Amino acid sequence: MHMKIRFLVMGLVISLTACNKKEESKVVTEPEMEQPEMTAPAKECYEYTNGKDTIHLSMAITNGNNVAGDLKYAWFEKDSNTGMFSGMFKGDTLYADYTFQSEGMTSIREIVLIRKGDNLLQGYGDITEKGNKQLFKDRKSIKFDEKMMLKKVACK
Repeated sequence: MHMKIRFLVMGLVISLTACNKKEESKVVTEPEMEQPEMTAPAKECYEYTNGKDTIHLSMAITNGNNVAGDLKYAWFEKDSNTGMFSGMFKGDTLYADYTFQSEGMTSIREIVLIRKGDNLLQGYGDITEKGNKQLFKDRKSIKFDEKMMLKKVACK
């Protein structure tokens, strides 16, 4: 009888110890899963206005240089387009793909923007078509027009 009680007590001690270890490991692993804090991406907004022509750009910057946002070109009495872009900053230059709707069709165009102070300048240059995407022929020959500066504004 003593042997049965001894085995029973040892079994209880072992199972209680095992339960305690499982609970301890839960307490340790749960906070580790929560540790990587997700900081809200920095949101920036820019606008260009010339008479009735406007460009609105808003973007969220994550991990220091990854960018995603919305871009809308509203040209008076011309075709407008609205879409989203994603890309990354390399130094002060943003390289991104802009997927937009215009005249009921979806298109993809490479965009390049450069920071100048608190503003952005859009890049222009010769374009080529590759697959279903419009790309700059030569990134080294891209020009930036200060007359069409997108000025930083408060996000709405």
